[in-house]
Amino acid sequence: MKLTSVLLGLCMAASVAVNASPPSSYAHLYDGLPFDMPVIDKPVFPANTVSLTDFGAVADGKTLNTEAFANAIDALAAKGGGTLNVPAGIWMTGPIAMKSNINLHLDGGALILFSPDPDLYPAIYTVYEGYEAYRAISPIYGEDLENVAITGDGVIDGNGAAWRQVKRDQMTPPQWRRKIKSGGILVNDNVWYPSQDYIDGEKIRESEDGIAKLKAMTKEEAEAIKRFIRPVMVKLVNCKNVYFQGVLFQNSPAWNLHPLMCENLIIDGVYIKNPEYAQNGDGLDVESCKNVIIYRSTLDVGDDAICIKSGKDEDGRRRGIPTENVIVKDCRVFQGHGGFVVGSEMSGGVNNVAVSDCQFIGTDVGLRFKSTRGRGGVVKNIFIDNINMLDIVGEALLFDLYYWVKNAPKTIPPVDETTPQFRDITITRVSSFNSGIPVKFNGLPEMPIENIKVSNSIFTAQKSGLLSESTGIVFDNVDISSASGAAMTINNCSNATLTDCKFTSPAEEKILYTGKNKNVKVK
Repeated sequence: MKLTSVLLGLCMAASVAVNASPPSSYAHLYDGLPFDMPVIDKPVFPANTVSLTDFGAVADGKTLNTEAFANAIDALAAKGGGTLNVPAGIWMTGPIAMKSNINLHLDGGALILFSPDPDLYPAIYTVYEGYEAYRAISPIYGEDLENVAITGDGVIDGNGAAWRQVKRDQMTPPQWRRKIKSGGILVNDNVWYPSQDYIDGEKIRESEDGIAKLKAMTKEEAEAIKRFIRPVMVKLVNCKNVYFQGVLFQNSPAWNLHPLMCENLIIDGVYIKNPEYAQNGDGLDVESCKNVIIYRSTLDVGDDAICIKSGKDEDGRRRGIPTENVIVKDCRVFQGHGGFVVGSEMSGGVNNVAVSDCQFIGTDVGLRFKSTRGRGGVVKNIFIDNINMLDIVGEALLFDLYYWVKNAPKTIPPVDETTPQFRDITITRVSSFNSGIPVKFNGLPEMPIENIKVSNSIFTAQKSGLLSESTGIVFDNVDISSASGAAMTINNCSNATLTDCKFTSPAEEKILYTGKNKNVKVK
């Protein structure tokens, strides 16, 4: 009887071991994570595999393979899913519609090149820059899917140069000469446009209530300004278990990767690249997503690089879906308006984000938090550790609640749902050398930046740092060196403590106090 019980117990244990899920490939990223987050892993796909060539595709860089991609994905979906293998070659195509349980896998040497023909990209009602309106459908698009991936060693090119306008002073003389020879429309010998409909769309946006007019457009009206409503390159909406791995995503018409309202998203080892002059050429915009890993990836782009968003103004507040539970680790950024960015579209809120072991080299701003009155939303529980930056053009560390504000109101408005908040943020072990400005905290009088702790960090910069309209700020063992002026200006701050800090500058007074400060202690 005793032997029977022992054998039964061993069998049950073996059964549990066989049926247990294997550990996540990313479980090590959760070590020491300062918030609770479900452990996620890459999706698993059925063993079915087909090749794009099985469906008549031709890799000559000019044959349109839109139908081949669609038929291959449909065939896999009919079998319950699997892997669509894209062999080496240049595969020209129109939009690719992803489906559940599909892994789009690019072999080394494979290049998917999207056609520049705007007629292939119908206007659909979607979200861009935080508001809802018609937009040209993305070259890679999917909505309400589960288990979807883009993997491999190949390249996906959005042919963005055919969509974007560009200014003369953004390009080198040889680049500008090639652009002019490519066709398009030159305005005032200064701005190149791909087409007249882009100019027409820009005139609408710049008119009085321009954004409202764009949001109110019908599909037919939107089609008339197709180039202006250029798409993001990869857009997945309301999808679960999303995996990007290994691929180079480049030359997008607008933003490069835009997961929106997705859950369980992993971005591992990708390279995201846009020209420095690419207008709205963001690298990665994670919007209203939950449970996200961004790991071992490199970005070199024309706008913000790794950007966390959650909708804009009333549209974002109405949606009310924050971006939360995010790990960003071991990433590097070269060109970009910001290395790691939160905002400015953050009206649904952002919380539980850990950023560590990253390098930013030559970006306009390093760590960039931005918003403005009218957004609303709360950004909190952000943890940043071990960030190394070199040659940041502007601010190494920036909190700015006056994004795109030209003339601030003369009277302080009341706090309401439209007032943005940045609070409860911990920043440790940041090293930034040769930036324009070391740190800049620029809060609102009615809603100061609150409870930010910076410790064990060093900043060298050309100009002075600024703490303005902030409360509960703690600097502990922070070294700030400025080549001109004071090392730091403190303006309208309260309950701030600077302990064991070193301030170096050519000015006699290393710290300037302006405005009305209360309970500011330098120890």
